Amino acid sequence: IMQIARNSVVTLKYTVKDPDGNLIDAGNAPLVYLHGGYGGIFDRIEEAVQGKVAGDSIEVKLQPEDAFGEYDAELIIIEPRNLFPDNIEMGTQFERGDEDERLYTITDITEDKVVVDGNHPLAGMALIFSCTVTDVRAATSEEVAHGHVHGAHGHHH
Repeated sequence: IMQIARNSVVTLKYTVKDPDGNLIDAGNAPLVYLHGGYGGIFDRIEEAVQGKVAGDSIEVKLQPEDAFGEYDAELIIIEPRNLFPDNIEMGTQFERGDEDERLYTITDITEDKVVVDGNHPLAGMALIFSCTVTDVRAATSEEVAHGHVHGAHGHHH
């Protein structure tokens, strides 16, 4: 039986809830990632599943700093309405930025202004991540070289 260790490819069936038990992510598709500090999953979850085997279940409470970060009021930007197309709607998301490609969400629209928020929708929230390990396999040398999983559910170039 293979234990989760560095350079394992891990498949998790998971759900994410907020601290009140409201479902945030039903995890309809399994999460498949390369274990071992490649950034494929939050560090706290990697620590929790280290050494586990298929069939094991864990629950991890993630503080905001362990998940999508604290809420940053400086990422809220008010811009002139005429910079945007006519058909924008509340909740529309768009990318902007040179290196980080931050995702902005439109949170308010008035006649002459648009408010956009560069925080992740889950920023500032604690999250409960519950998962069951469904598969553990050794990564291929190519996957290790690239730092992510290839194939089904994996990363496509």
